[in-house]
Amino acid sequence: MKRSNLITLAGATTLRNELSHLVRVLRPEVTKALGAAAAEGDRSENAEYIYRKKQLREIDRRLRYLQKRCEEFQVIEHKPQQQDKVFFGAEVTLEDEDGAEVMYRIVGSDEFDQEPHYISVDSPMARALLQKQLDDEVRVQLPQRHKDYWITAIYYPDLG
Repeated sequence: MKRSNLITLAGATTLRNELSHLVRVLRPEVTKALGAAAAEGDRSENAEYIYRKKQLREIDRRLRYLQKRCEEFQVIEHKPQQQDKVFFGAEVTLEDEDGAEVMYRIVGSDEFDQEPHYISVDSPMARALLQKQLDDEVRVQLPQRHKDYWITAIYYPDLG
């Protein structure tokens, strides 16, 4: 399944800052260290050279990914007009069958790992929650069974 291009302003800023740091700081440092390691002679047995080449490949891979994703972003900067329904950016409090509460915030697929309660808009939980309202029942399919929740609160924090 194709990933959504939605992202909050804060998430987009974080990824753009990472891209800038890789280009302006980290890659030049590693390139300089690689040059110094290469100058030491035999590269086939030079652990520093081998390590720096691997590190540079990983940086370049991340750079290509971030450059491509930053071009595709659809930055969501405003709260939806219908704040009584679950849309992108919502913080949703759920209650399960046992009365236990859990809160999730629906964010982009590139930013869900920034906070423990963030979930990707592409996740099964988020897909089940989208377009639902307060007091709606939500059934989420888990690997072995399904689980029922009820929406007890919907809140839209600033997206920036």
